[in-house]
Amino acid sequence: MADRARTVTSTARFGLTDDRAEAALRAAGWWGDGGPVKDAELMLVALSRSPDPDLALRGIDCMRESGPWAELTAALREDVRLRGKLIAVLGASTALADFLVANPDSWRALSTGARPDLTSAVADLKGPDAVKALRAAYREQLLLIAADDLGHLVEPELPAPPYDDVAARLTELAEEALRAALVVAQNEVGPNDARLAVIAMGKCGGRELNYVSDVDVVFLGDDIDVATRLASRMMTVAGSACFEVDAALRPEGKAGALVRTLEGHTAYYRRWARTWEFQALLKARPVAGDAELGEAYLDVVRPMVWTAADRDGFVADVQQMRRRVEDHVPAELLERELKLGRGGLRDVEFAVQLLQLVHGRSDESLRLGSTTAALASLGAGGYVGRADSAGLGESYRFLRTLEHRLQLQKLRRTHLFPDENNLVDLRWLARATGLRPDRGRAEEQVLLSEFRRHANRVRRLHEKLFYRPLLESVAKVPTEALRLTASEAAARLGALGYASPEGALNHISALTSGVSRRAAIQGALLPVLLDLLAHTPDPDGGLLSYRKMSEALATTPWYLRLLRDEGAVVERLAQLLGTSKLVPEMVARAPEVLRLLADTNELAERNPADVAHSLLTAVGRHRDLRGAVTAARSLRRHELARVACADLLGLMETPAVCEALSSVWVAVLQSALAAAEREKAVELGGWPKATIAIIGMGRLGGSELGYGSDADVMFVCEPTEGATDDEAVKFASAVVESMRRALGSPSQDPPLEVDVGLRPQGRQGPLVRTLNSYLAYYRQWSEVWEWQALLRAAFVAGDADLGARFIDAIEEFRYPRKGLDSTSVREIRRIKARVDNERLPRGADPTTHTKLGRGGLADIEWTVQLLQLRHAHEVPGLRTPSTLEGLAVAQDSGLITAPDAAELRAAWLLATSVRNAVMLVRGKSSDQVPTSGRELLAVATAVGYPNDADPGEFLDSYRRTTRRARAVVERVFYD
Repeated sequence: MADRARTVTSTARFGLTDDRAEAALRAAGWWGDGGPVKDAELMLVALSRSPDPDLALRGIDCMRESGPWAELTAALREDVRLRGKLIAVLGASTALADFLVANPDSWRALSTGARPDLTSAVADLKGPDAVKALRAAYREQLLLIAADDLGHLVEPELPAPPYDDVAARLTELAEEALRAALVVAQNEVGPNDARLAVIAMGKCGGRELNYVSDVDVVFLGDDIDVATRLASRMMTVAGSACFEVDAALRPEGKAGALVRTLEGHTAYYRRWARTWEFQALLKARPVAGDAELGEAYLDVVRPMVWTAADRDGFVADVQQMRRRVEDHVPAELLERELKLGRGGLRDVEFAVQLLQLVHGRSDESLRLGSTTAALASLGAGGYVGRADSAGLGESYRFLRTLEHRLQLQKLRRTHLFPDENNLVDLRWLARATGLRPDRGRAEEQVLLSEFRRHANRVRRLHEKLFYRPLLESVAKVPTEALRLTASEAAARLGALGYASPEGALNHISALTSGVSRRAAIQGALLPVLLDLLAHTPDPDGGLLSYRKMSEALATTPWYLRLLRDEGAVVERLAQLLGTSKLVPEMVARAPEVLRLLADTNELAERNPADVAHSLLTAVGRHRDLRGAVTAARSLRRHELARVACADLLGLMETPAVCEALSSVWVAVLQSALAAAEREKAVELGGWPKATIAIIGMGRLGGSELGYGSDADVMFVCEPTEGATDDEAVKFASAVVESMRRALGSPSQDPPLEVDVGLRPQGRQGPLVRTLNSYLAYYRQWSEVWEWQALLRAAFVAGDADLGARFIDAIEEFRYPRKGLDSTSVREIRRIKARVDNERLPRGADPTTHTKLGRGGLADIEWTVQLLQLRHAHEVPGLRTPSTLEGLAVAQDSGLITAPDAAELRAAWLLATSVRNAVMLVRGKSSDQVPTSGRELLAVATAVGYPNDADPGEFLDSYRRTTRRARAVVERVFYD
């Protein structure tokens, strides 16, 4: 046991941990009883430097069994190039190790560097023989590239080739394989005069292929039938022998013809191609087949590529390309995806290509296929800071090197960085990348640190590449590295979605001008904010709102500090600013809400009752009516801003929004009435002559208010001891008039309208009545529509006992003891039909009017109210002012089917949320859904549709939902 422990310890000196290591070394003749044999130390040291010494040794052991071992081991002792390359490959790639074992003489090429010619290998072959020969020659060349790429890891005296050189060699190999596959195809098709040109796209076109990549191509030819057979067979041969050939970037994609004539390509790109297709053509170049035809293709498409930024719809197409960068990656893999994850390779590639499209129109030095070359040219031209260009180039090469190593391991296509808990794979990848222990940290810790550093650098991609030069340009900071002209800066903003780039530049200049600390903080914030706003429905409006808000809060000391230090606040604020016109105005007057953006619980989960209590307490400190109303307005403004922010950010459901808005209105009415009563009582020597109750009607009574809703109310009074009814009414009327006047008086906030139009006799009737007066009117004069209006009556403010007695007293009218007779039902239906015909505004679209449109709020509410009038006498649960509660009880009671109830509920919630969204987006109330433009996109976003979705789909969904609801109304309401 002690001897075995000593052996393991001694082999461990060379990084070997496998129990079988000593046996393999002895079989190789490199290990004896005393340890390493003479001249074997070189090989053992080389093994210790390989990415995985145990894996490399297993490869050596297999090669010993399959080939001329004596010759190989002698060569390893003598040839440092062979030793470094072979052992590095064996420790990095099981797939190439298998190839070496299967082809015992292939190691010789590592010493001589002799490259097999792929075309010669298949010159006279067809079918399986050709595929087999091409596969062997291709794999041997791949072995040579990998050996040159990795050899320096094992033998430091060997040169370490730059990433760009490795990618270029891999691309040259792919090109040679394509040409060889085309030779095989021609051998099989037979003699013909058809011309076929193969155009490389993507990484192949940019000379930046991986070890394992699909090779993107486009075909064009003249004799289409023959050319198509050649292209199809070429793809099959290359796919079987070397790599997948992908022709999906051709016109019309996979649905289009595999081969087109030059004229066919030209017609398509001139008439049908989208911007992203010209982005793909950035890297196009002929690599096989008829060279003259290939060059003619480039002569056609190149001018189109460099005018793509001038095309109609360029911004929309660019935004689509941006979304493609952010492909759906499982959340658990997002931080590990080298290609598609945040801070990944696709981010760099997309950004560089977009800058090329924008600035390459006038600068031919940017018309390059390689990402790294184009990035360097952008830096040299001043379009990107030199330091940023160099740093991002370094990060891109590092991430691509990681990708190369991961793919080399098994020659499989992968872009997934190892899990941070997988120390074995992390250590292997670190060593394969050339990272060593540093400052007491193990290789895997160094790798994780480097990976995070480079990924974080790329995550700042858009700030670094797009926005910082804009700020430097408009601030006119003299620098050699950043010298965008005003037109170039405007072009860049236009490409990012700003409809008025010149206006955006003016806002940027205004915010960053000067040398104050505030300007410096804005200079640090704006790059992030500009990027975030570019993802919103209205970047221009959002930037303007930000400028106005910043100017309004210029003297608020914590404002910019909060934005600078709280990333979540900036992200949420940008979404709000780029979606809503109302929220920025409210937040500028209630800046404390900005602090809540950092705390989801405080922003979205406050109890309406607690909010109301706080408002009443704060307002109650003011003894005069004006002071009380001013305080109530201020607190209401804060609460509306809070609810609106939570609503737009998707943190509150529609019923909760309506309840919160209603609760605030109720608290305002309570506080204003109490203050008005106190003030009027003081005038009378402290003797109030009436108790007053406010009855909420309509949406207020049902706790269903929206942002633009007035408060529909009725006032009921009762004389206090010693007062007559007339004195009570006179006193109460004075109180109510004073309260309404104070709430509706002009101020910096919108006036608060208290609507009393639903009182008996409408606007001709007295403002306040006693309880007995109300009952006398309803018993003698009321019509069925007034009973219907009472269905949503609820006590909201004032004397609770009087309010409760009023609600009890009107039960007989709104819930008739025997339901409605057929005459009353017909009358309600007649009135509803008249409303449909007469009250819809002229020119309004009935399919998109949220209140009076088909399947809109009125349709659903009248349907529920008719069910209540007819059945509430026998179904107590229907006695509720809430539309949704009434609908749920109607379903449970069998008065309406579950599918019909679901259609009505969905339409009511959608119409309510859309109505609220229109108010938030436009800054003024409207019942009409926008049908096009940024407003439609903003409304769709506000109700929860993804910002990258087609707003037309939202509009179709709205119409579909309300159309189904209208069908239910036709059945249930109109019978």
